[in-house]
Amino acid sequence: MAEQLFCAMPDGDEAGAYLAGDQGPGVLFYMDAIGLRPQIAQMADRIANWGYVVLAPNVFWRNGTATDLAPKGDLTVPEDREAFFATGVMDRVGSMTPDVIDADADVWLSVLRSVDGVSDGPIATTGYCFGGRLALRTAAHRPDDVAVVGMFHTGGIVIDGPDSPHLVVPQVKARVLAGHADADPSNTPEQIAAFDEALAVAGVPHRSAVYPDAAHGYTMADTSSYQKAGAERHFAELRETLAVELGD
Repeated sequence: MAEQLFCAMPDGDEAGAYLAGDQGPGVLFYMDAIGLRPQIAQMADRIANWGYVVLAPNVFWRNGTATDLAPKGDLTVPEDREAFFATGVMDRVGSMTPDVIDADADVWLSVLRSVDGVSDGPIATTGYCFGGRLALRTAAHRPDDVAVVGMFHTGGIVIDGPDSPHLVVPQVKARVLAGHADADPSNTPEQIAAFDEALAVAGVPHRSAVYPDAAHGYTMADTSSYQKAGAERHFAELRETLAVELGD
Protein backbone atom coordinates (compact mmCIF):
# COMPACT_ATOMS: atom_id res chain seq x y z
CA MET A 1 0.00 0.00 0.00
CA ALA A 2 1.19 3.48 -0.82
CA GLU A 3 -0.92 6.60 -0.61
CA GLN A 4 -0.97 10.32 -0.05
CA LEU A 5 -2.82 11.37 3.07
CA PHE A 6 -3.50 14.49 5.07
CA CYS A 7 -2.83 14.88 8.77
CA ALA A 8 -5.14 17.16 10.75
CA MET A 9 -3.04 19.67 12.70
CA PRO A 10 -4.11 21.28 15.98
CA ASP A 11 -4.61 24.72 14.41
CA GLY A 12 -7.12 23.36 11.91
CA ASP A 13 -4.75 23.15 8.96
CA GLU A 14 -3.68 19.95 7.22
CA ALA A 15 -0.23 18.55 6.56
CA GLY A 16 0.37 16.28 3.61
CA ALA A 17 2.20 13.00 4.08
CA TYR A 18 3.22 9.88 2.19
CA LEU A 19 2.31 6.49 3.64
CA ALA A 20 3.85 3.20 2.52
CA GLY A 21 3.49 -0.37 3.72
CA ASP A 22 0.76 -2.82 4.68
CA GLN A 23 1.67 -4.06 8.15
CA GLY A 24 4.43 -4.18 10.69
CA PRO A 25 6.11 -1.78 13.10
CA GLY A 26 5.81 1.91 12.31
CA VAL A 27 8.63 4.05 10.97
CA LEU A 28 8.45 7.85 11.02
CA PHE A 29 10.53 9.14 8.10
CA TYR A 30 11.79 12.71 8.37
CA MET A 31 12.59 14.21 4.97
CA ASP A 32 15.61 16.31 4.12
CA ALA A 33 15.50 20.07 3.55
CA ILE A 34 14.59 19.64 -0.12
CA GLY A 35 11.18 18.34 0.85
CA LEU A 36 8.60 15.64 0.33
CA ARG A 37 9.00 14.46 -3.26
CA PRO A 38 9.32 11.27 -5.36
CA GLN A 39 12.81 10.53 -4.00
CA ILE A 40 11.45 10.45 -0.44
CA ALA A 41 8.55 8.24 -1.54
CA GLN A 42 10.98 5.80 -3.19
CA MET A 43 13.06 5.57 -0.03
CA ALA A 44 9.96 5.11 2.12
CA ASP A 45 8.77 2.36 -0.22
CA ARG A 46 12.06 0.53 0.09
CA ILE A 47 11.91 0.59 3.89
CA ALA A 48 8.25 -0.49 3.83
CA ASN A 49 9.20 -3.48 1.70
CA TRP A 50 11.27 -4.79 4.62
CA GLY A 51 8.03 -5.24 6.58
CA TYR A 52 7.22 -1.82 8.03
CA VAL A 53 4.61 0.90 7.73
CA VAL A 54 6.34 4.18 6.89
CA LEU A 55 4.94 7.69 7.31
CA ALA A 56 6.82 10.56 5.65
CA PRO A 57 5.16 13.89 6.51
CA ASN A 58 5.70 17.27 4.89
CA VAL A 59 7.27 18.92 7.93
CA PHE A 60 7.22 22.27 6.09
CA TRP A 61 3.43 22.24 5.93
CA ARG A 62 3.27 25.72 7.43
CA ASN A 63 5.10 27.06 4.39
CA GLY A 64 3.07 25.30 1.70
CA THR A 65 2.21 21.96 0.21
CA ALA A 66 4.86 19.54 -0.96
CA THR A 67 4.01 20.51 -4.54
CA ASP A 68 4.30 24.22 -3.77
CA LEU A 69 7.75 23.77 -2.26
CA ALA A 70 9.16 21.16 -4.65
CA PRO A 71 12.26 22.09 -6.65
CA LYS A 72 11.60 22.94 -10.27
CA GLY A 73 15.11 22.37 -11.59
CA ASP A 74 17.32 19.30 -11.93
CA LEU A 75 19.12 18.98 -8.62
CA THR A 76 21.62 16.54 -10.07
CA VAL A 77 23.10 19.67 -11.66
CA PRO A 78 25.14 21.36 -8.91
CA GLU A 79 24.20 24.86 -10.06
CA ASP A 80 20.49 24.00 -9.94
CA ARG A 81 20.88 22.54 -6.46
CA GLU A 82 22.60 25.70 -5.27
CA ALA A 83 19.91 27.85 -6.86
CA PHE A 84 17.17 25.88 -5.13
CA PHE A 85 18.80 26.31 -1.73
CA ALA A 86 18.92 30.05 -2.34
CA THR A 87 15.10 30.22 -2.46
CA GLY A 88 14.52 30.29 1.30
CA VAL A 89 15.05 26.63 2.12
CA MET A 90 17.21 27.35 5.14
CA ASP A 91 14.64 29.80 6.48
CA ARG A 92 12.19 26.91 6.57
CA VAL A 93 14.75 24.75 8.31
CA GLY A 94 15.36 27.50 10.85
CA SER A 95 11.65 27.71 11.62
CA MET A 96 11.72 24.16 12.98
CA THR A 97 12.29 25.08 16.61
CA PRO A 98 12.17 22.47 19.39
CA ASP A 99 8.62 23.37 20.41
CA VAL A 100 7.43 23.11 16.79
CA ILE A 101 9.21 19.79 16.30
CA ASP A 102 7.71 18.31 19.48
CA ALA A 103 4.17 19.48 18.74
CA ASP A 104 4.27 18.11 15.23
CA ALA A 105 5.85 14.84 16.37
CA ASP A 106 2.83 14.20 18.58
CA VAL A 107 0.64 14.42 15.48
CA TRP A 108 2.89 12.28 13.30
CA LEU A 109 3.05 9.52 15.93
CA SER A 110 -0.70 9.63 16.50
CA VAL A 111 -1.36 9.33 12.77
CA LEU A 112 1.17 6.54 12.34
CA ARG A 113 -0.25 4.52 15.23
CA SER A 114 -3.78 4.94 13.86
CA VAL A 115 -2.93 3.29 10.54
CA ASP A 116 -4.40 -0.17 10.07
CA GLY A 117 -1.64 -2.74 10.13
CA VAL A 118 0.78 -0.87 12.37
CA SER A 119 1.99 -3.17 15.12
CA ASP A 120 1.65 -2.36 18.79
CA GLY A 121 4.91 -1.54 20.46
CA PRO A 122 7.72 0.87 19.72
CA ILE A 123 8.35 2.62 16.43
CA ALA A 124 11.45 3.97 14.71
CA THR A 125 12.39 7.38 13.43
CA THR A 126 14.83 7.96 10.60
CA GLY A 127 15.89 11.35 9.35
CA TYR A 128 18.00 12.85 6.60
CA CYS A 129 19.89 16.14 6.56
CA PHE A 130 18.15 18.34 9.15
CA GLY A 131 15.54 15.55 9.47
CA GLY A 132 18.08 13.63 11.52
CA ARG A 133 17.79 16.31 14.17
CA LEU A 134 14.01 15.93 14.12
CA ALA A 135 14.37 12.15 14.49
CA LEU A 136 16.60 12.59 17.54
CA ARG A 137 14.37 15.19 19.17
CA THR A 138 11.30 13.01 18.61
CA ALA A 139 13.02 10.15 20.42
CA ALA A 140 13.84 12.46 23.32
CA HIS A 141 10.32 13.91 23.39
CA ARG A 142 8.64 10.50 23.23
CA PRO A 143 11.24 8.11 24.68
CA ASP A 144 8.77 5.34 25.47
CA ASP A 145 7.56 5.27 21.87
CA VAL A 146 10.80 5.37 19.90
CA ALA A 147 13.19 2.41 19.86
CA VAL A 148 15.41 3.37 16.90
CA VAL A 149 16.78 6.67 15.66
CA GLY A 150 18.41 6.82 12.24
CA MET A 151 20.42 9.96 11.44
CA PHE A 152 22.07 10.28 8.05
CA HIS A 153 24.20 13.16 6.74
CA THR A 154 22.78 15.25 9.57
CA GLY A 155 24.33 18.66 10.09
CA GLY A 156 24.14 20.93 13.11
CA ILE A 157 24.00 18.14 15.67
CA VAL A 158 26.33 19.99 18.03
CA ILE A 159 26.05 23.78 18.07
CA ASP A 160 26.45 26.56 20.59
CA GLY A 161 23.40 27.40 22.66
CA PRO A 162 20.68 25.71 24.70
CA ASP A 163 18.87 24.29 21.66
CA SER A 164 21.77 22.18 20.43
CA PRO A 165 20.31 18.80 19.41
CA HIS A 166 22.97 16.81 21.25
CA LEU A 167 21.74 18.17 24.57
CA VAL A 168 18.59 16.03 24.39
CA VAL A 169 20.61 12.80 24.24
CA PRO A 170 20.14 12.02 27.97
CA GLN A 171 16.36 11.77 27.37
CA VAL A 172 16.77 9.23 24.56
CA LYS A 173 16.09 5.54 25.25
CA ALA A 174 16.37 4.43 21.62
CA ARG A 175 19.32 2.91 19.80
CA VAL A 176 20.93 5.60 17.64
CA LEU A 177 22.36 4.83 14.21
CA ALA A 178 24.33 7.75 12.77
CA GLY A 179 25.92 7.76 9.32
CA HIS A 180 27.94 10.95 9.01
CA ALA A 181 29.31 12.36 5.76
CA ASP A 182 33.04 12.96 5.84
CA ALA A 183 32.78 15.94 3.49
CA ASP A 184 30.15 17.86 5.43
CA PRO A 185 31.01 21.38 6.61
CA SER A 186 27.85 21.40 8.75
CA ASN A 187 29.08 18.39 10.74
CA THR A 188 32.80 18.59 11.42
CA PRO A 189 34.98 15.89 12.98
CA GLU A 190 34.93 17.88 16.22
CA GLN A 191 31.12 17.98 16.21
CA ILE A 192 30.90 14.27 15.46
CA ALA A 193 33.28 13.50 18.32
CA ALA A 194 31.23 15.65 20.70
CA PHE A 195 28.03 13.91 19.63
CA ASP A 196 29.57 10.48 20.09
CA GLU A 197 30.80 11.50 23.54
CA ALA A 198 27.32 12.68 24.51
CA LEU A 199 25.86 9.33 23.47
CA ALA A 200 28.52 7.41 25.38
CA VAL A 201 28.20 9.49 28.56
CA ALA A 202 24.42 9.09 28.53
CA GLY A 203 24.72 5.34 28.00
CA VAL A 204 22.70 5.47 24.78
CA PRO A 205 23.35 2.41 22.62
CA HIS A 206 24.63 3.61 19.28
CA ARG A 207 26.50 2.95 16.11
CA SER A 208 28.22 5.99 14.67
CA ALA A 209 30.39 6.04 11.58
CA VAL A 210 31.80 8.47 9.08
CA TYR A 211 31.06 7.35 5.55
CA PRO A 212 34.13 7.85 3.35
CA ASP A 213 34.08 10.20 0.36
CA ALA A 214 30.45 11.05 1.11
CA ALA A 215 29.01 14.53 0.79
CA HIS A 216 26.15 16.01 2.76
CA GLY A 217 23.05 14.52 1.12
CA TYR A 218 24.70 11.30 -0.03
CA THR A 219 21.48 9.24 0.19
CA MET A 220 19.51 11.46 -2.19
CA ALA A 221 19.66 10.03 -5.71
CA ASP A 222 17.91 13.05 -7.21
CA THR A 223 20.73 15.44 -6.27
CA SER A 224 24.35 16.06 -7.16
CA SER A 225 25.35 14.95 -3.64
CA TYR A 226 24.32 11.34 -4.19
CA GLN A 227 26.83 8.60 -3.50
CA LYS A 228 25.62 5.10 -4.25
CA ALA A 229 28.03 3.38 -1.87
CA GLY A 230 26.96 5.54 1.06
CA ALA A 231 23.27 5.27 0.20
CA GLU A 232 23.39 1.48 0.00
CA ARG A 233 25.43 1.24 3.19
CA HIS A 234 22.84 3.36 4.99
CA PHE A 235 20.01 1.11 3.81
CA ALA A 236 21.88 -2.03 4.93
CA GLU A 237 22.71 -0.65 8.38
CA LEU A 238 19.23 0.77 8.88
CA ARG A 239 17.59 -2.50 7.90
CA GLU A 240 19.79 -4.44 10.31
CA THR A 241 19.11 -2.05 13.19
CA LEU A 242 15.34 -2.02 12.61
CA ALA A 243 15.25 -5.81 12.54
CA VAL A 244 17.17 -6.10 15.82
CA GLU A 245 15.31 -3.43 17.75
CA LEU A 246 11.80 -3.82 16.38
CA GLY A 247 11.94 -7.57 16.06
CA ASP A 248 10.46 -7.74 12.59
